[in-house]
Amino acid sequence: MPPPADIVKVAIEWPGAFPKLMEIDQKKPLLAIIKEVCEGWSLANPETLALQNADATNFYITEKNRNNIKNGSILRLTTSAAQMALQLHERIQSSSMDIKLEALKDLANSSRDITFAQEFINLDGISLLTQMVESGTDFGELLSFTLTAFVELMDHGIVSWDTFSLAFIKKIASFVCKSAMDTAVLQRSLAILESMVLNSQDLYQKVAQEITIGQLIPHLQGTDQDIQTYTIAVINALFLKAPEEKRQEMAHILAQKQLRSIILSNVIRSNKPINDEMAHQLYVLQVLTFNLLEDRMMTKMDPQDQAQRDIIFELRRIAFDVECESNNSGSIEKRKSMYTRDYKKLGFINHVNPAVDFTQIPPGMLALDNMLYFARHHQDAYIRIVLENSSREDKHECPFGRSSIELTKMLCEILRVGELPSENCHDFHPMFFTHDRSFEEFFCICIQLLNKTWKEMRATSEDFNKVMQVVKEQITRALTIKPNSLDQFKSRLQNLSYTEILKLRQSERMNQEDFQSRPILELREKIQPEIMELIKQQRLNRLCEGTCFRKISSRRRQDKFWYCRLSPNHKVLHYGDLEESPQGEVAHESLQDKLPVADIKAVVTGKDCPHMKEKGALKQNKELLELAFSVLYESDEYLNFIAPDKHEYCVWTDGLNALLGKEMTSEFTRSDMDTLLNMEMKLRLLDLENIQIPEVPPPIPKEPSNYDFVYDCN
Repeated sequence: MPPPADIVKVAIEWPGAFPKLMEIDQKKPLLAIIKEVCEGWSLANPETLALQNADATNFYITEKNRNNIKNGSILRLTTSAAQMALQLHERIQSSSMDIKLEALKDLANSSRDITFAQEFINLDGISLLTQMVESGTDFGELLSFTLTAFVELMDHGIVSWDTFSLAFIKKIASFVCKSAMDTAVLQRSLAILESMVLNSQDLYQKVAQEITIGQLIPHLQGTDQDIQTYTIAVINALFLKAPEEKRQEMAHILAQKQLRSIILSNVIRSNKPINDEMAHQLYVLQVLTFNLLEDRMMTKMDPQDQAQRDIIFELRRIAFDVECESNNSGSIEKRKSMYTRDYKKLGFINHVNPAVDFTQIPPGMLALDNMLYFARHHQDAYIRIVLENSSREDKHECPFGRSSIELTKMLCEILRVGELPSENCHDFHPMFFTHDRSFEEFFCICIQLLNKTWKEMRATSEDFNKVMQVVKEQITRALTIKPNSLDQFKSRLQNLSYTEILKLRQSERMNQEDFQSRPILELREKIQPEIMELIKQQRLNRLCEGTCFRKISSRRRQDKFWYCRLSPNHKVLHYGDLEESPQGEVAHESLQDKLPVADIKAVVTGKDCPHMKEKGALKQNKELLELAFSVLYESDEYLNFIAPDKHEYCVWTDGLNALLGKEMTSEFTRSDMDTLLNMEMKLRLLDLENIQIPEVPPPIPKEPSNYDFVYDCN
């Protein structure tokens, strides 16, 4: 008979003794179990002892997490969290530097456990660490482990960041501002400053007064990618928390300090590959930089503002070179007529008062800014486009004004101008770091592309929306290869002509009209279960390979990982913590924890997940919610996941639902079903090419009057 569900078989270690194999009754109080263990080894004072996981985490077993103990787990009897906290609290104040250093190392390691952290914080341990930092007597390793312990303790979210003094902030800032500082100290100091800025508006003000962009820039010119990453993270945090009126000023300072070119030469074009965390910080910087355009994007033009109307007049002047004309030549009616004619050639919708075209938001005044930049910095191309279109027939004219306004709006949508950066995204584009006016240059390339595509499509004014759709597809396809420069982006667009887009579209999807007849629909329905079984097998095979999941804290991003994979017989989920991201698959044997598939009750996603309901679990993060799922395996026990991306999320939710005999409903399943089904249909109908498939089966002929035509073998 199987053992009762509440009984767990474990091994317990004690220094200097043979490990003890025993059964733990989960219904018994934890203190009673510890007393029983102590009696077996004749140990006194069981109240000062506790059980701990004997793995890399060394986390304490408590009444809250005891249900995580699995059959076959190895535990360790050790000093309780309260006693350990008390001992370390005393040892870190020792006058002996050696004792103090060892104590700080132990503290930095133990502080990762929330049980220990709570006990140490209850002893006012955070204040003790801040006093040690403020005193300025510790240097090198002592200071490094002090700051490491501080970061780990604060990471649990037990203590508010608002409680720290200005003296402590000044001290941390001084470590960042010094030219020669221990790498570990610098890294921890930057991490502390980032957390301060992100978690408290009051601390943002204080930190912003203590450090300048000029003091952070030198850290980007080194070779340590971790330091570079934390430096950009601090700059991003300051950028994100700055009041709207100060962001433009900060952007101006960043431009003066040549931040973009420093990042380009020392980070993007360095010999080291860019890791995920650096890619994320570069993506955040890219988003925050483009968000500076939001103000102009949401500003309507005032048709009565003469300065703004002068910009439109400047566009007309550059295009038609009317500088030499006298403003007073001819009557007012004649000049108005001439202006109306020119504004029509420039492609504005309102020929009489083109200022009205810029009252639509988005893109508002941003479209006019782009047009003026194009006219001034790419004058030949601008004049060529305007004159080329003004010489065409009216119906074949590509309206420059209307095109520029719609294109600007489209580019803002593609680059998500005005949206906050996602927590998990790494989608930065190197080419936007190659020019100080990258958005404007991006527009200049795309407006020339639009004019070229218009000609290739031989479009008329009725085809305007079709042309914009093709141009959007050309731009998004060119961006997917992440061009390293604007020139590379331009050359990629050259290979994506309208003809090429048509070919790509044709190869990617079938003409659905050929597949609407009843016999074809019946064939699709017949094939569908086979394809669904194939997708199911693929999902389960992927679960057998396993996936590395990142642990994300509510306080700061951390490189902590765990791995989960399905056993080859599809009966057990193996999982366990990892010290670092694995290069390949992780063997079953190295994953200590197991969860039988038969014990899984349900799979929940998004807001229904327990780790998404917890206070401080990266609240209001829509992207994280879309990647979260949990496995319920007992009445109130969950295994919580945050997928690295949408693809892994779909693979795992599909696979787990398949294991439970439920329907796979993810968008990737629908996409795979369409792709495989269409491919199978093409193969099966290959022999019927150019043959008309009837809507109804042909009639069965009448029986013959005799069967004399049948060959008689005799």
